[in-house]
Amino acid sequence: MNLPNKLTILRVILIPFFVACLLAEGGSNQTLRCVAALIFIAASFTDFLDGKIARKYNLVTNFGKFMDPLADKLLVCAALVCFVELSQLPAWMVIVIISREFIISGFRLVASDNGVVIAASYWGKFKTASQMVMVVLLIFHFSALSVLTTAFIWIALALTVISLIDYLVKNAHVLKDGQH
Repeated sequence: MNLPNKLTILRVILIPFFVACLLAEGGSNQTLRCVAALIFIAASFTDFLDGKIARKYNLVTNFGKFMDPLADKLLVCAALVCFVELSQLPAWMVIVIISREFIISGFRLVASDNGVVIAASYWGKFKTASQMVMVVLLIFHFSALSVLTTAFIWIALALTVISLIDYLVKNAHVLKDGQH
């Protein structure tokens, strides 16, 4: 197993530790929330690092193509579900964000069955970056940053919807009777 795939697996392994720290004592333990933030940031950094290493050293594998986006989705979705539990995000927002991930994953499967590879768009990259900033701000939960946190919640939600629409419009041909 190569280094990028090991980093992806590490990201998945970190998720339960992240969740445990974030939810400890009902989310009221600030020390553990800081640990959760560090785990989330480290896990997010492995996402950047594994892709960079895989491309630079030609270590792209089918396992990595499958597991890397899945690990990202698991990490972010775990965080979002925790924020519903902690009453920091409304469930409807989390449903919208998670639904987008399911739709895109399903769309990619259909495209793959038709021999079409769909690359990530800039909208998707902006969406991911905004979600990661949003998650870190929500973990720290500083009242002094409440306006910034609220802004990032709405930015992440908007970019989630925009990236979904962009993705579907650019790739609608994939759904037309297997044509590409």
